[in-house]
Amino acid sequence: MVCSNMALQWVPYPTQVVGKSAKPIPDKSGQSKYDTGFGLGELLLLLSLTMDGLTGAVQERMRAETKPSGQQMMLSMNFWSSIMLAFALLVTGESFKFVDFVSRHPTVLLNMSLLALAGALGQLFIFLMVSEFGPLPCSVVTTTRKFFTVLASVIFFQNPLLPRQWCGAVLVFTALFLDAFSSKSAPKKK
Repeated sequence: MVCSNMALQWVPYPTQVVGKSAKPIPDKSGQSKYDTGFGLGELLLLLSLTMDGLTGAVQERMRAETKPSGQQMMLSMNFWSSIMLAFALLVTGESFKFVDFVSRHPTVLLNMSLLALAGALGQLFIFLMVSEFGPLPCSVVTTTRKFFTVLASVIFFQNPLLPRQWCGAVLVFTALFLDAFSSKSAPKKK
């Protein structure tokens, strides 16, 4: 998540969402409207996709070995994420900048609290879906949500997509549709 959010400094939001939508598909690349080559934004998106892939594998292993509930998975993942984030905050010195910013803009705490609450509720549903159905169906559902987010971004905020980005979006969602269609029509194994 950190990499995909940092990528927004170098790539537009639709590029970030379309790039992240490739999670269930092994290979896809996007192009930034800010430059014509493969840059830091795209590298961060690839790193984010790699971490998402590792997270899915870890979650699948946890699910197979220990059969945790959604809440147990959420607690475990957030515990280790918090430890890593605390370490990164100390090493980079960002925690001091954060305290300075909050002291100058205390109203941001309410916005952060609401965002944290919404994020926790969203995470709860995601982990419940992972624990019940596995990481791949969860990934497909979140990718579908991202598709509608991209459409809303293009329609309501006039964030343009390049023809190459539209092709990538069509490719990703066509593959998801075909996968869903073929898995429903395939005979069940006994």
